[in-house]
Amino acid sequence: MKRTIAAAGAITLALTLAACADDTSEDSTESSAMETTMMETTTEEMASEEMTTEESMDDMESETMAAEATGDIVETAVAAGDFTTLVAALEAADLVETLQGPGPFTVFAPTDEAFEMLPEGTLDELLADPTGDLAEILKYHVVPGEVMAADVVGMDGEMVETVQGGEVTVVVDGEQVGLMDAAGNTVNVVQTDIATTNGVIHVIDAVLSPTA
Repeated sequence: MKRTIAAAGAITLALTLAACADDTSEDSTESSAMETTMMETTTEEMASEEMTTEESMDDMESETMAAEATGDIVETAVAAGDFTTLVAALEAADLVETLQGPGPFTVFAPTDEAFEMLPEGTLDELLADPTGDLAEILKYHVVPGEVMAADVVGMDGEMVETVQGGEVTVVVDGEQVGLMDAAGNTVNVVQTDIATTNGVIHVIDAVLSPTA
């Protein structure tokens, strides 16, 4: 009887251990499945975030490309519509081709209103001799290289040489940036950083004079 009981106990223990092993195996399988699912979910979330980041970067690049210049200095001035007098003067002085060259150039562009502020008859006199004083005045509004507004802000009191050979003095008063010409007159920069394919345009509210 004792042997029979012992045998029965051994069989029961074996079955119990087997059942526990099966439960443990099932638990391990379920745990493994859950871990796999969590890993897959995390991977999908990371992939989704990566795609979102890439899409955001693509959007930023698209916006940047959209903001890039599509025309040279002359083409941009013509398209703006506020520089008809300047463009006409450039054509008369035979400087259009120069400002359509590779550059880069920085142009301080007077608006039509700025030219209207000249003394009566002055513009007509200049246009009568376009390759003389007019050409000199126009070249006095051009600086070699690409000078952005952020660069000019830190240049208070500095003198900058123009393509004409004369110099303008940078005047910074708080947030207002101006240029003082050879005659001692200061004009205000009213719009900055108009990008072109061969440089940059800054808009000024008066015409600079290269002579005192």
